[in-house]
Amino acid sequence: MTIQFNTDNHIAGTEELRAPLEQKLSQDLSRFSERITRLEVHLNDENSHKERGDDKRCMLEARLEGRQPVAVTAMAPSHEQAVQKAVQKLKAMLTTIVGRKRNY
Repeated sequence: MTIQFNTDNHIAGTEELRAPLEQKLSQDLSRFSERITRLEVHLNDENSHKERGDDKRCMLEARLEGRQPVAVTAMAPSHEQAVQKAVQKLKAMLTTIVGRKRNY
């Protein structure tokens, strides 16, 4: 599973930001690692000039072998929390997709 990070102009896509998130994503999605060919992580700061609210957005797009890509989005006060919420949504979606595939 290849993980690709994309950030907006308000977020520095440094190694310090990417490394722990990449490790977390690899660990949390390890069950699906053989099915996911590429995982794209899009991090945005919706209100960069403001410090309040759930303005950090994480969109995860999983490219599955032999299927159309699936995507989820989550908002939170920090990027780490947004990634965690998005991972939980993606795991639920992939569990459903894998379950359907087994039934056919």
